[in-house]
Amino acid sequence: MADDSQEKTKKLKLRKRRGLMLILSSPSGTGKTSLSRQLVKDDKEINLSVSWTTRPMREGEIDGNHYHFVSKDEFRKNRASDGFLEWAEVHDNYYGSPKEPILRTLESGTDIIFDIDWQGAQQLSNAVPSDVVSVFILPPSMKELKRRLENRGQDSETIVSKRMTNSYGEISRYDSYQYVLVNENFDETYEHLKTIVAAERLQRHRQPWVGQFALDLLEEDA
Repeated sequence: MADDSQEKTKKLKLRKRRGLMLILSSPSGTGKTSLSRQLVKDDKEINLSVSWTTRPMREGEIDGNHYHFVSKDEFRKNRASDGFLEWAEVHDNYYGSPKEPILRTLESGTDIIFDIDWQGAQQLSNAVPSDVVSVFILPPSMKELKRRLENRGQDSETIVSKRMTNSYGEISRYDSYQYVLVNENFDETYEHLKTIVAAERLQRHRQPWVGQFALDLLEEDA
């Protein structure tokens, strides 16, 4: 009996799932950054993606924590060797998600959350479709979105106006995502997001141990 118990314990330890790539996209001011930070704070099995960037480091930022700060030559070299799952050029600087560390993290059973736009989401979905879970966050109304942007106090009226203009194009891409949440109430939206993550972690293709486990069951005597 003791041997059987030890064997079952050993098998349980082998039940390691594959991690997932959780993409959150939304217009600026909708709440995706707050949702991302809360999820990472509460859930030890998920980490924020740390992108490469060629823009200068800002005060208070830490290399390897907020971004990996690299030169444009280094970025281009990595891009030429197919080293990114997705990348973009924004305001004359490059941003990209490095392939190898992300894939290693997924294989270890840890999830990665990406706060990126629809173009980055499309690139990731094309690169590794079975690993991606995409969620688009909508505001309850455009008036409320504008109010949130203004209340943040971070941007000038001109910037707020530009963000509002851009939001229409961003919202039009909602139908390319697997899940859509309306962030009217943060706590409710956060609970829905946690439910999505919990369900996606149980997808059969993320449980590589299940096949052998089922075969072993078929060989057992009742």
